[in-house]
Amino acid sequence: MSGGHSRRRQKDVEQPVAAEGSVYPRRRSRVEHETPPTPSGYRSSRRSSQSGKRARKAVRVDQRREDRSAMTAGVGRRVSAVVRLAALALAALAACVALLVVVAISINALARYEARREVAAQQSPKAIAKRAKENVLIIGVDSGGSARFLAVRLDSKGKQVLGIAIPDGAFMEVPGQGFERIGDSYGAGASVSLAAISNYLSVPFTNYIVVSKDAYQKALTDQSLASLPAAITKSNMSDADRTSFSEFVADASGQDVALVPLPVKPISIGSSTYYEPQKSQVAELLLSWWNVKVGADDEALRVIIYNGSGVPGAAGVAATTLIKDGIRIVDTKNADKFTYKETLVVVQRGAVSNGDKVVQILGVGKVVDQPSDQDVADIIVIIGKDYVPPKTDSTSKG
Repeated sequence: MSGGHSRRRQKDVEQPVAAEGSVYPRRRSRVEHETPPTPSGYRSSRRSSQSGKRARKAVRVDQRREDRSAMTAGVGRRVSAVVRLAALALAALAACVALLVVVAISINALARYEARREVAAQQSPKAIAKRAKENVLIIGVDSGGSARFLAVRLDSKGKQVLGIAIPDGAFMEVPGQGFERIGDSYGAGASVSLAAISNYLSVPFTNYIVVSKDAYQKALTDQSLASLPAAITKSNMSDADRTSFSEFVADASGQDVALVPLPVKPISIGSSTYYEPQKSQVAELLLSWWNVKVGADDEALRVIIYNGSGVPGAAGVAATTLIKDGIRIVDTKNADKFTYKETLVVVQRGAVSNGDKVVQILGVGKVVDQPSDQDVADIIVIIGKDYVPPKTDSTSKG
């Protein structure tokens, strides 16, 4: 015990003295230490460098994310802008296409309207009379009464005489006789021949002269009409028109005259020979000389006439009357009976107003709207007992 006490006292004695001369307290009081300074040296700098790198890397990663986000947003905006522009372009293109379609339809409709109006104008009585004025049908008659024809155009503008010689055995629609030899049409009168030729060629003929077969043949052989005025035996032309005809043909000669035969195909039946006109070759002549185009008469009314009155020749007279007004006659024949009291105008194709036109020309008739799929005729006329044939001009000068 004494040793322990002595050691404790010795320790107490050996306590160092403070610099100011004071002695530290016997019991150590708890002293708060200050925050140690930031370590320095290799390890501390390394730790600082790594943490800085991580921080900088995090900053760079965040920056790249922001850049990508901004880029994505920019690309999205540009894509949206491109899509909108593409949509606007497509809309504009669609609008242009629609406009072009509308314009094309309008032009087509206008062209059809103008074509119909032109055809209607060409089929007016005034236009037909004007075109017919330069045309003359020369009829060469033999001793037996059979006739052959020379359809002539006196082209005053070109100073030419152009003609198509039609043999008596050529088959075509003859008003009142049906599909017959054109040579036999003259037996029913020159007006029937005029109607038949006009109907076949789609060229109006109202004036004619009649000469002998020999005079007719001489004109073809000489390729000149200069000798015909002196050989006329009958004509419906006025004195002034005959004088003009004589002067015109007298001045035309050589290359100014072209008289060609109608392109036909000969057909032998028994001892007789008939001729079938070749439509394609005839069409070429019509286009060259009369400016009549193939199919141009499609707009013209096509009519079939049936005689239901029982009066002989009534259908032929009606056909002749209609042909003079530019209507194309497809066929004439007898009806299923001859007891029709009223003339019927049956419209099967086209506007009903076309039937009114036929009634106006004939001076009689009841319009019946009866559509049909047939493509032979637009209108069928059944002549009734109420039809009164117009008075024909029988005046002819020799």
